[in-house]
Amino acid sequence: MSSSAIYEISARSGDARAGVLTLPHGKVETPVFMPVGTAATVKGITPEMLKVSDIEMVLANAWHLMLRPGVDIIEAHGGVHRFMGWDGAVLTDSGGFQVFSLAQSVKLSEDGAVFRSPYNGDEVCVTPESSMQTQARIGADIIMAFDECTAYPADMDTARQSMERSMRWAERCRDTHKDGASTLFGIVQGGIYPELRQESAKTLLDIGFAGYGIGGLAVGETAAERIAALSATIAALPETAPRYLMGVGQPGDIVEAVRHGVDMFDCVLPTRNARNGFLYTRRGIFRLRNARFKDDDRPVDEDCTCYTCRNFSRAYLRHLDKCGEILGSTLNSVHNIHYFRELLRQLREAIIAGRFDEFAKDFYANFDADGDADFNGE
Repeated sequence: MSSSAIYEISARSGDARAGVLTLPHGKVETPVFMPVGTAATVKGITPEMLKVSDIEMVLANAWHLMLRPGVDIIEAHGGVHRFMGWDGAVLTDSGGFQVFSLAQSVKLSEDGAVFRSPYNGDEVCVTPESSMQTQARIGADIIMAFDECTAYPADMDTARQSMERSMRWAERCRDTHKDGASTLFGIVQGGIYPELRQESAKTLLDIGFAGYGIGGLAVGETAAERIAALSATIAALPETAPRYLMGVGQPGDIVEAVRHGVDMFDCVLPTRNARNGFLYTRRGIFRLRNARFKDDDRPVDEDCTCYTCRNFSRAYLRHLDKCGEILGSTLNSVHNIHYFRELLRQLREAIIAGRFDEFAKDFYANFDADGDADFNGE
C-alpha cells in the first residue's frame, strides 16, 4: 500500500503539518496522540471513556499480547478490536523497545531475539517474520516493523551495527507482510547520530513503507541530541508519508516535534502520571498530593471541560488518591487523556490557521514544565 493511499496533508504552518490518516477503522486527524493500551486496554479507562474524549486511535503492544493472552485467543475473537471492545483505530508496536528493556536477559542474533517470558519464564523467540505474522493475526490497522532499539549512550560503531541490523530486519518484515491488510510502518534507528539517522531513513525509503516510525529516542538522550536526530531524520523522509515519533510524550516535546513535522505520538505518561497524582494542565503539572489541596473545592483546571473537572473537586480527587481508591486513578486518567487530546486538537487548529509559531509561543509562556505552577489563582 502506498503512503498516499492512507495519508493526506490538509494544511501546513512552517514545517508543522495537519493531515488525515484513512484506516480500516476510521479516519484519524493529525497531529494525533495515541493513548497506550499495552495489554489491549488503556489502564483504568473504558473504550466509552476514550470515545467521550474524542480519541481516534490507541496503541497496543504485540509483544505483550503474544505472551498474554496469546494470539490464538485474540484471533478467535475476530481480532484485537473486538477483543477489547474498541471500534476505533489500533496501532501495534512490534516489541523492539521491550527487547531493549530486557537487555540483560535477551540474546540478539541476525535471526531475531530470544528471551525468557517475564510472565512464566518460557523461552520465546521473535523474528521479523514471526512479528509480522503475529501482528497480522492481531489485526491492527497499523503495524510496526520489528527493530532493535539502540541503547543510550552508544558509540557510533555500536549504533551503526544496531541500525544496520534493524534495516535488514525491516526488509524481512516488508517481504513477509507483502500486501497484508494492515498498514506497515518502518522504523528509523541510528541513535543520536544525524548521519546514521539519514542513512537509516534512506534505506527504509528504498525498501518501501507506507509510513515511518522514528524510534530509539526518549531513552536518556538530551533534548538537543533528540532534536538533532529528529531534524536529520525528517529531512530524509518523504513529505507524503506519516511520521510517528515513538514514545515521546511530554507536552513541550510534542509541541517541538510537531514544529519539525511529526504527525503521530504515543506515551504512557498520561495514565502513568495520573496514577501517581500528577495531572496536566495548561499551566503545568498539578501535584494532587500536595496538602494544600485537601479542602480545595475547585476542579483541577477551571477551564477544562473533561468529565473529571466538570464533576469533582481537587479535595475529592486527593481523598481518593490518599485512600488508594481505583476511581481516583480512573478520574485522573480521564483528565490527562483529555488534556493530551485537547493539546493535539489545538495544535491542529493552529496549523490550519497558519499560526503554529504563535501557538507555540503562548504554550511555552504558560506551561511550567519544571515546577508546580501556582494553582491558587493568586
